[in-house]
This record gives sequence, structure tokens and C-alpha cells, in this order.
Amino acid sequence: MSTLHALTEAPKGVVNPAAAQQAFRLERYLPEADLAPFLDFFWLVEWRLPEGVTHVQRTLPHPCVNLVFDRERTAVFGVVTGAFDYTLQGSGKVLGLRFRAGGFRGFLGDKLKTLTDRTMPLAPLFGGDGAADERAVLDAVDDAAMLAAAGAVLRRALPPADAQVERIDAILALLRARPDITRAEQLAEQAGLGLRSLQQLFMDYVGVSPKWAIRRNRLQDAADRLAKGDEPDLAKLAQALGYFDQAHFTSDFEKLVGKPPADYRRSCQAANNR
Repeated sequence: MSTLHALTEAPKGVVNPAAAQQAFRLERYLPEADLAPFLDFFWLVEWRLPEGVTHVQRTLPHPCVNLVFDRERTAVFGVVTGAFDYTLQGSGKVLGLRFRAGGFRGFLGDKLKTLTDRTMPLAPLFGGDGAADERAVLDAVDDAAMLAAAGAVLRRALPPADAQVERIDAILALLRARPDITRAEQLAEQAGLGLRSLQQLFMDYVGVSPKWAIRRNRLQDAADRLAKGDEPDLAKLAQALGYFDQAHFTSDFEKLVGKPPADYRRSCQAANNR
């Protein structure tokens, strides 16, 4: 990969993004053409913290599989249905490959629901020596070399492109563009599918239900608004997200993000003012 094409828009799902920017470097790069049918992007996190300082970074889940090169913890991560916390200390770096929703189905050769909330080592899926692959990626001299080494691992087992991935991508784009969609029945109708067909497609190719994808997307929307300093009426926001009342919204938000909505907004403001 001779030329890197970085994504410039703010990442979605990084809890307290202002505090995150102060703790580590986050880069995201588009894949080369032959990997684009399978990958959303490569992501790279690198940090160098003072002795005795730790930073716990929470990331909100997306309906995507990630292949993560992390020193002595390299693995394929199925969709994580809860929040994911990672503790940074000292110095280090991690490279991840985020697959498109459904994009890992051909590599796994099985329904994606079998990998949800689970991890797998590299070798059974990609062959080769997992430890050697980890070293080749993490010891590479720069970002471009890391991506090239990771891409080489992926290319050992590239399956044929699958039209269902494009179909799922279009459904999720519809979901993002239509905040009024708060129920799986609505999404199925807009996608031109029966509810049962949509549910089967998601469990087979994505690993989670359409209901889960809708709810997580809406909670991430809420977290993004609060992190940017918006002061929405929480009762109206809860209703817009499809909740029956504010209490259930607050409970789900706190469980996922780690703080109630008002507290989360204040913590993001504090980080922005440092």
C-alpha cells in the first residue's frame, strides 16, 4: 500500500472523544480496491502515556467483525454486543481491520451469529503463523507498512465478493439516514423484506438482530449529540429513539456509555475545556 487514504470525519462510537484525543492517536485508512468488498477501514491506535498514568477507553459497538493485531492478544473479534473497554498504559499500538457488516461471512464460512461476543485466533481462518503475523504487523516501520502486512494476511484467504454484503450495507445506510426508524418492522418494510427474512439475513450475515442494530445506532446518535455539547430535551430524545419513557432510555444509555446522559455531556464538556 504505497498511498494511504485517511478518513477525516469524526469516528462514531468513541466515548468522550475529546478525552480520547488527549490520550492516544487514532487513524483510520481506507482499504485498497481488492479489500474494499470486505473492509470498512483499517484503524490504528498508538499511545505514549507518562509512567503511572492509565487511560481506560470505552468504545460503543458496531455490527461489525474486527481483526485486531494487539501484542499477545491478536484475534478476530465477533460483534461485541456490549461496550468494549481497553486500558492504555505505557506505550503501544494496535492495528484493527473493521469488516463491513456481513463482510466476514465468507471468511468464516458459517453464520456470523456463531462468532458474536466471541474471539478466534488467526491461524484457523487465515493459515500461517499467528505469532509471526502479529510481529510482522506491529513491528512494521510505519503506518503504511503495518497496513501492507495486515493486508497480506487477509489476502491469503480472500473469498469471492458476496452481493448480500452490499444489500446489508444499503439497509444500514437506510437506517442511518432515517432516524424515524425505531422498530425492526419499519426497517423491514423500508428494505422491501418481510420481518422474518430481515431477521434471518442479519443473524446469518451480521451476527445480531435488526432490533439490536437499530437500538445501538440510535444510542450512538444520542451519545454523539451529547458529546458535541447539544442540550436536547431528554424526554423528547427518548421518545424519538423509540423508548416508552425517559427512565428506560437513561438506563440503557448508562449501561452502554457508563454514565447517565446529563453526566456524560458534562464529562465531555470538561474534556473539551482542558
